[in-house]
Amino acid sequence: MFGLHKVSMITKEEALRGRATALPVPEKHFVSGARLTPPFPAGMELATFGMGCFWGEERKFWQLPGVYSTSVGYAGGFTPNPTYEEVCSGMTGHTEAVRVVFDPAKISYEELLRVFFTVAHDPTERDRQGPDVGSQYRSVVFYRTPQQQAAAVAMIAELERATAYPRPIVTEVMPFERFFPAEAYHQDYLAHHLTNPYIVYNDLPKLKRLEERFPKLYQRP
Repeated sequence: MFGLHKVSMITKEEALRGRATALPVPEKHFVSGARLTPPFPAGMELATFGMGCFWGEERKFWQLPGVYSTSVGYAGGFTPNPTYEEVCSGMTGHTEAVRVVFDPAKISYEELLRVFFTVAHDPTERDRQGPDVGSQYRSVVFYRTPQQQAAAVAMIAELERATAYPRPIVTEVMPFERFFPAEAYHQDYLAHHLTNPYIVYNDLPKLKRLEERFPKLYQRP
């Protein structure tokens, strides 16, 4: 059993090197039965967030009611069709991102933002999250509409006024351009690696906080 100190020193790259085999992307996403790729049902909207390692962050959004599907990939860079290794080099400009397909009749974009800013990650860390360091782990809201942009800016202002964090929020708010799905073994990573020390230390506590802070939104799988 890993002690917390040792686990806290394990980066995503170290955990990945310990992976025995790559896992295929399941046809159905967890238990939702939702397809991972477009086209999505009519009425669905999309949100894209960068918040550090996407392995566990994806799951935090899938747990929410009204979320049709989630997938992980790369956004915000300038290299077409980047690989994981290229993104990790920090030379492509991309960040690891989560794409959320949601039904606005069941959950609002503002509620997704609330989870993003207050549970999913630390928006005051620049170019890192926890043990992972680099621009590919930066905090970003990729807005798709003027309404999403306004909502993100308003949420940051609200949290700053409330002094929700001891340090300034450094989250970037930038227009969405393109989402490149990550390799198969990154999809649904948490569900297949619940005992991975990286997941145990960095992500399972956040799922617990999600349940505690947003009991009306949290759905058990």
